[in-house]
Amino acid sequence: MTRAPRRTRLRPADLLRLGTIGPRTRRTRSALSALGIALGIAAVIAVTGISLSNQAHLLARLDALGSNLITVGPGKDAEQRPVPLPATAEKMLADIGPVQRVTATGATEAGVYRNDLVPKQQTGSLTVLAARLDLLEVLRARMASGRWLDRASERLPVTVLGDVAASRLGVTAPGERVWLGGEWYVVSGILAPNELAPELGTAALVGWPRATARLGADGTAATVYLRAHPERVPDVQAVAGATANPASPSGVAVSRPSDLLAARDEAEDALTGLVLSLAAVALLVGGVGIANTMVVGVMERRGEIGLRRALGARGGQIAVQFLLEAVLMGFVGGVAGLVLGGLTVYGYAFAQGWPAAVPLSLVAAGPAVSVLVAALAGIYPALRAARSSPTDALRSA
Repeated sequence: MTRAPRRTRLRPADLLRLGTIGPRTRRTRSALSALGIALGIAAVIAVTGISLSNQAHLLARLDALGSNLITVGPGKDAEQRPVPLPATAEKMLADIGPVQRVTATGATEAGVYRNDLVPKQQTGSLTVLAARLDLLEVLRARMASGRWLDRASERLPVTVLGDVAASRLGVTAPGERVWLGGEWYVVSGILAPNELAPELGTAALVGWPRATARLGADGTAATVYLRAHPERVPDVQAVAGATANPASPSGVAVSRPSDLLAARDEAEDALTGLVLSLAAVALLVGGVGIANTMVVGVMERRGEIGLRRALGARGGQIAVQFLLEAVLMGFVGGVAGLVLGGLTVYGYAFAQGWPAAVPLSLVAAGPAVSVLVAALAGIYPALRAARSSPTDALRSA
């Protein structure tokens, strides 16, 4: 009675050694295959990183314009009478967790005129406001000319005019004087137009201590400006009224976030979708390239496959060998692609003046994804090699 031939078995170490035969014996082809994989992964990293860098740049620009700015001011009661903010409003609003910066302006009893001969009733719809020193910084406003208030000038008869106020008063340059609160004030600067706080355009701004001491200001904020974390603006808006005036939250006017906030959210969603779409296309192209390389490799090595089958190698062992080759090339190409893609992102972002954005998750996922894509792309060629008949393979070699 004849015995059935014993099935050949290979240890994992032997399979691993067989899996490196192709890369070791066909170095040029293996290097080109790994290069193709590296370019595919580099394309994914570069497309994703550059898109995320562009997204970060755009969102930063929108935030700089004021998408996270909230204005809190006096509201009206049931009889439509103004309800002033409590003296503690500014400090209480600053204690809200997501709030990053707080500043304020205060009302005064003074008027501003071109000279002391202008009748008091001819105000020109201009107001005099007390201003915190950080007002310019929080609002991210600019000076058209001259200087903003500082710790020295906030106690002196010095004022900064809004662009509209300067035009109506006929002031064209710093150094001129205006009649303010019954005294001559020196104009130290003129504000540039600010769309986020247009009320400042028709105001003469005076230091807080000076306004309290000489212009009838009571030290209470008339308008509070908040800079909140961009992702938490709706949360801050929801609690700002009750925080500013716990006794009468409905008597507080809280501005809705700028339309820029809606634009910010739409831009973030659109760019995120674009990034995912481009990454998927790059992965698909890389996977097709890997599969094509592996299929060509199977066709080139029919003689080797037939000889191994004739010597007793099983189809599963042949399949594992080619699958290991694909995974090995995928890993090497993934690491190389990660480096190449990262350098591309940082170089392009630096050239454009953008913040470079290569998330750590993307860094970790690059080689892993390349191995996964290589394994999936190598399944068909591996199965094709496993199904090869020894006689057909040797005949076509």
